[in-house]
Amino acid sequence: MNMKLWQKDSVSLKEVETFTVGNDREMDLYLAAFDVQGSLAHIQMLESVKLLTAGELSQLQSVLKNIYRQIKQKEFRLENDVEDIHSQIEVLLTRSLGDIGKKIHSARSRNDQVLVDIKLFLRNELEELVDAVHSFFVLLQAQSEKYKSHLLPGYTHLQLAMPSSFGLWFGAYAESLVDDIITTRSAYDVVNKNPLGSAAGYGSSFPINRTLTTELLGFGDLNYNVVYAQMGRGKAERIVAQALANIADTMARLSMDACLY
Repeated sequence: MNMKLWQKDSVSLKEVETFTVGNDREMDLYLAAFDVQGSLAHIQMLESVKLLTAGELSQLQSVLKNIYRQIKQKEFRLENDVEDIHSQIEVLLTRSLGDIGKKIHSARSRNDQVLVDIKLFLRNELEELVDAVHSFFVLLQAQSEKYKSHLLPGYTHLQLAMPSSFGLWFGAYAESLVDDIITTRSAYDVVNKNPLGSAAGYGSSFPINRTLTTELLGFGDLNYNVVYAQMGRGKAERIVAQALANIADTMARLSMDACLY
């Protein structure tokens, strides 16, 4: 029987595992492509500091790129006895390359591996989100200009107050989205820092090059302090959640106005 990485003994109750793990494995698939990207950068760095040979790098790259292709074509699957996508990718590497496949974890922990995956995923989602919000801002701003002379009654406390315009109403939500974009870009800046190389929270004794992986993965900066890289676990997610809440608040107010009036 294969033991999970977190398992302390050989006893495993399927009911307990199902209750505690839930659909974590399925959710992990969202990170699969980013896990491969992180591994590709990591092994290129390992080869640059002579922890992998050029031949080993080439073999690992070949298998990882094939896994990436499977992920993009939605052919990648988690085997029943494999706990997550990180283990599944390692299984495929060792199945193809033997001990060479195990070298992918030199100077890397599951901790910084997962942190990189999450940050790459969040960064990608935030980029798409900012583009979508900006497009909506442009639309609202255009409507604001188009309808600036169309009268609309202004209300306060659901009571008629002063004459206003549709243009002013559209413009209010356009400007609200500007602030939302600012906070979302701030969240992006927090996410866009490379934790790879922090290992389990105290770095690595190997002569790694964290600047290289930062450049290869397109991060804007490093998490310089390796303890903070791990101590900050969940912080980036909370900041992103707050940015999402700001956008949701703007959209909820707009929707409420449209329904109410």
